[in-house]
Amino acid sequence: MHTIVVDLGYGDAGKGTVVDRLCVPRPDAAPVTAVIRFNGGAQAAHNVVTTDGRHHSFAQFGSGTFSGVPTHLSHLMLVDPLALATEARHLASLGVPDPLALLTVDRRARLTTPYHAAANRARERARGTARHGSCGMGIGETAAYALAHPADAPTAGDCTSRTALRRKLTLLRDRLTAAVGPLDAPPVDACLDACTAFADHVTLVDETHLPGLLRRGPAVFEGAQGVLLDEGHGFHPYTTWSTTTFDGAETLLAEAGRPHTALRLGVVRTYTTRHGPGPLVTEDPALAAALPEPHNGHGRWQGAFRAGHFDVPAHAYAVAACGGVDALAVTHLDAPARHRALRLAHGYRTPDGPMDRIPAARPGHLRHQQALTERLLSARPDRWQTPGSDPHAWTDALSAALSAPVLLESYGPTAADKAGPLAGPPRGFLAGPPAGSPAGTPTRAVSAGRATAG
Repeated sequence: MHTIVVDLGYGDAGKGTVVDRLCVPRPDAAPVTAVIRFNGGAQAAHNVVTTDGRHHSFAQFGSGTFSGVPTHLSHLMLVDPLALATEARHLASLGVPDPLALLTVDRRARLTTPYHAAANRARERARGTARHGSCGMGIGETAAYALAHPADAPTAGDCTSRTALRRKLTLLRDRLTAAVGPLDAPPVDACLDACTAFADHVTLVDETHLPGLLRRGPAVFEGAQGVLLDEGHGFHPYTTWSTTTFDGAETLLAEAGRPHTALRLGVVRTYTTRHGPGPLVTEDPALAAALPEPHNGHGRWQGAFRAGHFDVPAHAYAVAACGGVDALAVTHLDAPARHRALRLAHGYRTPDGPMDRIPAARPGHLRHQQALTERLLSARPDRWQTPGSDPHAWTDALSAALSAPVLLESYGPTAADKAGPLAGPPRGFLAGPPAGSPAGTPTRAVSAGRATAG
């Protein structure tokens, strides 16, 4: 069976470390044939730490790269050739031999260029104190330009033709300059050289590649960002130009003739975080100080890394927006022992009265989503639950809150810090946390079933 990994929060829940563990070879499981990226682009920052101490923040390469698992960038990805080259160099410096040889790219994937990134940053600067929290990588500009000018938007396949690509890059630069003013970006010839070099060093494939890849064995579909940032379901305007639910992966599976053949794995952490502005009802500034994160901090374009207690209504809303999950992966299970005041909020207080659930709406109904955003910005957490320091009390509480079994538990950043049926031999639910983690409780059996909390 394939697995789709999606963040049920605002991002940064630990998708990278979960994918890394799923890709580590196990004697009782078939090896993962590929990590397939199905949304977003170079703005992803999926942190993986190896057991020997190496760290990489995966952006376009799949988070199974340290295990030698190939990456496929699907036609739903936005591919940034310059950022990809930089990422490949860092992976090589960490001992990954010839990272680009592990990569296949669908020719139809849209390109993100320095012109998109420059326009993105110019628009965000113009917003002043009303910034949306963009990553500044040009993802929204890439998506918006492709919608406005589909025939002229450059693709990975265009990188094999200097003539076609020059025309598209020139048009792109001129149109974005007309929209936002002079762009802080290199000349067309420099971009052209980088893109054609990209085509010379990666394997470009057509639509027949993915079906064959999925026939060879289990694959892991690695999502980007989080459901609460989704372009249609997120809290507008603090959203991304990307579908962050399971939909993209399900589309690829259907196109390959293998619909509904994947486990839908939702990732949550024991406390809720987000980068930059927007609703975070359970925010508690003390948490950021009590639970410092070496790989998450203030971003020049995103803004501050914020933390709050676990937000049940928001995560239940995400599960419902996804159309349900089969199982959960829970990360940061070491945090309750380090900060015993961690708790879950099961509802909100708002000026309009109590709010136990976030109402769903038709995806893309931005006026409704913006009104919802305003309500959430004025909400305060209510109806608390404090599971204590026992990690199993937390997995029980989260499983009950989101109506889904927990099949992977993470107590630290490395693959060795993971436990559960998806992380080791199928010995029931959990034989106990890894060595050095808080003491556990007896093994429990669990069965997976599609949950649709909220």
